Amino acid sequence: MPPTRIRASMAAPTKTLFTTPRTCFRQATLFAATPLPSPTPRSSIFSLLPAQNRTFSSTPRPQNWLLPRAGSNKKDRKGRPRVPTGGSTRGTTLVWGDYGIRLLDHDRRISAAQLKNGEDTIRKRLRGMKYRLYTRISANIGVFTSGNESRMGKGKGSFDYWASRVAVSKIIFELKGDLHEQVVKDAFRLAGNKLPGLYEFVQKGDPPVMGITKLGNGITEEFLKRPRKVLAPTPPSTEVSADRMRSTTPGP
Repeated sequence: MPPTRIRASMAAPTKTLFTTPRTCFRQATLFAATPLPSPTPRSSIFSLLPAQNRTFSSTPRPQNWLLPRAGSNKKDRKGRPRVPTGGSTRGTTLVWGDYGIRLLDHDRRISAAQLKNGEDTIRKRLRGMKYRLYTRISANIGVFTSGNESRMGKGKGSFDYWASRVAVSKIIFELKGDLHEQVVKDAFRLAGNKLPGLYEFVQKGDPPVMGITKLGNGITEEFLKRPRKVLAPTPPSTEVSADRMRSTTPGP
């Protein structure tokens, strides 16, 4: 009867049990020279992660224009909107858009809820159209109120809502897109009805405004910054001024 055959896979473990130290060293050297399987590349690892769990991003985090940038722990004073008494025209012209809405009133404190209503009105009117809406102000002023029928004193009160102090002739919304002018006018008209105050429609290229006076048509910044009244020179003595005064008694 021929002897039974043993497979090579089954014989390999039996050989390693009775090998000499020299053969064990050779096998260890062989295993060390064998290259290990390459690890999974980083790109494939990050591709398995969900999209919202990005470890790094070069794009800035979107900010909410109806809230301050980093919160506010200090109780803001009531304050007053900025009045450009020094002849500033900042914020009165369009920067990114082709059309905009500009405030005509002064001393306006617009709440975040009112600004949100104006934005929603514009987006509802222009639904389905290609455009981009820009906001030029931010509701970063905290308004604190106390309860009704409360006695005087005992602090400023608790936080109520966020608001924005809008100066006179300030641009609030800008819009850019392939839209007809009358459609944009109608959208801004509806938004102005939701916001407190009076507003006007402006276009790209309109002159800036200093206070409530529009520049152009011969009116320049130098003309508006000139002294309004020319002071008369002081008289040298009282006799000269007395001669200039009209007599109250009838003449001879």
